[in-house]
Amino acid sequence: MTARPCGPAPRRSVAAIAALSAGLAAFAPAAAAFTATLNPGTRAIYLRVGDGIYTGTYTGNGTPGNGGGIDVVSVTVPAAALGNGTDQVMTTTASSGVSNYDGYAFCNVPAQIYVGGFYRRSGAGGAASLTATVPAGLTNAQGESIAFSQISWTSSGNGDTGAQPIPAGTFQPGTQLLTSFPINTWRESCHTFRYANDAVVGAGTYTGRVTYTLSAP
Repeated sequence: MTARPCGPAPRRSVAAIAALSAGLAAFAPAAAAFTATLNPGTRAIYLRVGDGIYTGTYTGNGTPGNGGGIDVVSVTVPAAALGNGTDQVMTTTASSGVSNYDGYAFCNVPAQIYVGGFYRRSGAGGAASLTATVPAGLTNAQGESIAFSQISWTSSGNGDTGAQPIPAGTFQPGTQLLTSFPINTWRESCHTFRYANDAVVGAGTYTGRVTYTLSAP
């Protein structure tokens, strides 16, 4: 186990999992993407995308809740840049980037959306699946559409290096597998979204909703 100094809420690695860092580290090896191994216990599953509800923290024996509203990710493309193929970075309505695992300031809002949670139960073996249900496109009031595959995301977290537990990707219509949560693990990443801006489309506000689901057998 290694520990890294990172302000008022230091992270600690669990087993061979490296810890996150922020700012200057006085000691410790290079950080990796943050995951944590949980002690087996009562069967439970929790997912937060954006602003969720969690009383306290997991490490402080807190309690997960339901709700938190639906966060919006958006961008306004200037007319002069419309369809020029230059990615447009999107912003979010998220107000919290703090991890529910230990209270660490993990994501940078409103630029990023926090995606994380856990799957826990007694015993060993098995995993939960994180999926996204994606419509074919975003539509405006005139019925025009933009393919949802024009939206992609990168994945990071303050102090992280290496492969992310909830990796980068591009939305694809249908039910899309994003990653797996092995039994008795906490996994989290911060997603930054981009619009590819590959097509000239009609003026208007285009909307669509993606639903994230963490499910276990």
